[in-house]
Amino acid sequence: MAMLQFLIAVDVTVVNVALPSIGADFGVDGRQLTWVVVGYTITGGGLLMLGGRLGDVLGRRRILLLGTAVFGSASLLAGLAPSFPLLVAARLLQGAGEAIALPTAMAVIVLMFPEGPRRTRALSVWAAVASCGLVLGFVLSGVITELFGWRWIFLTSVPFILVVLPAVALLVPADPPVKRTPLDLPGSLLLTAAPLLFALGVVEAGEEDGTLPWLPPAILSGAVIAGILFVMVERHTANPLVPLRFFRNRPRVLANLATALLSAALSTSFLLFTYYLQDRLALGPLEAGLAMLPLAVSLVAASVFVPQLLGRWGAQVCALAGIGFTVLAMAALALAAHLEADAPAMIPAMLLIAAGMGFGLVGLQYAAVTGATENDAGIASGVQRAADQLGGSTGIALYVGIGFAPASTGTVPFLTTSLLAIAGLAAAGMVVRRIALPASRSEEPAG
Repeated sequence: MAMLQFLIAVDVTVVNVALPSIGADFGVDGRQLTWVVVGYTITGGGLLMLGGRLGDVLGRRRILLLGTAVFGSASLLAGLAPSFPLLVAARLLQGAGEAIALPTAMAVIVLMFPEGPRRTRALSVWAAVASCGLVLGFVLSGVITELFGWRWIFLTSVPFILVVLPAVALLVPADPPVKRTPLDLPGSLLLTAAPLLFALGVVEAGEEDGTLPWLPPAILSGAVIAGILFVMVERHTANPLVPLRFFRNRPRVLANLATALLSAALSTSFLLFTYYLQDRLALGPLEAGLAMLPLAVSLVAASVFVPQLLGRWGAQVCALAGIGFTVLAMAALALAAHLEADAPAMIPAMLLIAAGMGFGLVGLQYAAVTGATENDAGIASGVQRAADQLGGSTGIALYVGIGFAPASTGTVPFLTTSLLAIAGLAAAGMVVRRIALPASRSEEPAG
């Protein structure tokens, strides 16, 4: 399970440093390259809750094998893709594989290890492996791209998947008889379609040539319609993906909204670092990967240090601190780009991003599950994870799509994109200030 989690976590960040090489091979610009990141995270986030339900309804080992096989097959397809559209399609399929496999993998861990020290140890390993995967993705991307070519950032997953599949078959207990209940397939498809259409509309709006003037507004209208239909489906289906009673809990709703806004800025910053180091400073993939080491190391430090402060400061203060650090990071990034500074000038922004991610997401995750019980803890966790992934991918599509429009040249894209992210963070700060958490909960030490 940890190996699968590691591969999926690596895949979130491993493409970042490889993006310019992919763009050079296929002749696509930075705006279109966002699809390599966005396609994966949108399908992963949009189908995440359906993936969790599939394990409950159809059997966890069966669904875990299916999701892992889909992820591995999509990795092979991405590595061999002869064209950019096929690469994007493979990334969409990878996201679907993640959404099917990951929630079921965590459920298997929870059920295999009884409550107490054994489960705590197992979940600690799970969380540590995820953090290491995200961090190593930045470094591995540069090393693999430089030495072997960008295709191997996908192909190296395949041998590990071939280890995970038989291990699951041998080590995960067979599925007991399960009670078949209807799945909310329309809700899952609409939840995925809305952000995908939004991202497509933003990209099409930035095209200089070959775009019909009515097409971007039509696509964006489709995104809005899909969102409205999702709410309507959830109101009337017998087994909703997200029961509407979830939205009656004001702190959770606000925490998830703030999570989406913060993740939009954090995910955007990762792309800006990559574009600046490789496109503006002309660093090679290996040099760019090594230049990202301060970000990787500080992310590990934040994941260890911040949970210890959560119990002392409270979730709301941690979240506000994280948003503040991220605002400073985007400002530092924009200033370094404006001055056309060398790579070391990016280190302050990287350290601030790590602090923003550590304080902000940990605080908001805690707020998002406040008051959760056995009946809705899974829903609360799933919605929070979906808000994180969908917020990040939508932010990339919007901020980078507008900032890197063809009319933008020089350092303007970095300035525009950073300012848009700062505006979103200001909104997140106002949302967090309206979160009212019970004093007793916000003062508890983190689990």
